[in-house]
Formats: sequence, C-alpha cells, structure tokens
Amino acid sequence: MTTPSALHRPTGVPLTRRVAARFVLIAALALSLLPPRRIQAVLEVVRRGAGPASAAQAKSARDAMCAVSLFCAGPRGCLPRSLGTALLCRLRGTWPTWCTGVRVVPPFTAHAWVETDGQLVDEGVPDDYFARLMTVAPTDRGDQ
Repeated sequence: MTTPSALHRPTGVPLTRRVAARFVLIAALALSLLPPRRIQAVLEVVRRGAGPASAAQAKSARDAMCAVSLFCAGPRGCLPRSLGTALLCRLRGTWPTWCTGVRVVPPFTAHAWVETDGQLVDEGVPDDYFARLMTVAPTDRGDQ
C-alpha cells in the first residue's frame, strides 16, 4: 500500500525570482549529473567572492526552486534543489553551506541540503539527522 502525500509548492515567490530560479534549475540539473567530486570542485569555484547566506536568504532561494519545479519540491529532488538553492543564493552575492550526506538512523538514505550556521534550511528534521559527507561552505572574504 502506498502512503498518500502532497508536495508543498511555495506561493508568493516574486516573478523575477521565479524566472531566475528557472534558469538556475537548468544549471542545477546539469550539475547533478556530474560525479560528486566534480560537483564539489565546481561549487568551490562558484562560491568564491560570496559572503555567507542568512537563513532567510537560503530559505527564499529554496522556496523559489520548489515553486518552479515539482521535481525539486519532491522527495527525490534533493540534489538539484540543493544545488539550485546554492546557485540562486550566489546570484545575490551570498553562499549557504551546501551539504551531502546520509541519514544517521536506518534505513540508509542519501540526501543533499543547504544549511546556514549549522542549521538545516527548511528540511523538517533535527540538525543532527544527517551525517555530513561532503560540504562546500562559504569562504571568508580574505580566503579567495
């Protein structure tokens, strides 16, 4: 038997933000096809010059990605959603911490997300729910 579920698509996302999210979605989907280390290398280049994103900025970017893509809003869209969120933040000059990892409790589940100040952004689970395997954090402005 299947469990009925409904996807939450954020409303009230401004048109300009939705248009930007659609363009970023293309890049995020292409990036999601790369091997993990290549994704990390690309993101480390892209984040240069960006300051840390606030929780509100990261949530706004995540909401925009979910508003323009049902795939990103769904349970299997975590990688393009997290990549798109990070890239959309970067368009505004900020960078959240992009993470991939696994669920701490069985069953094994891989996941990708963004966080700010060690707090998961709009994931609906405790901050220690996932073990981080790969992260791309914002750099200090002097580290470029």
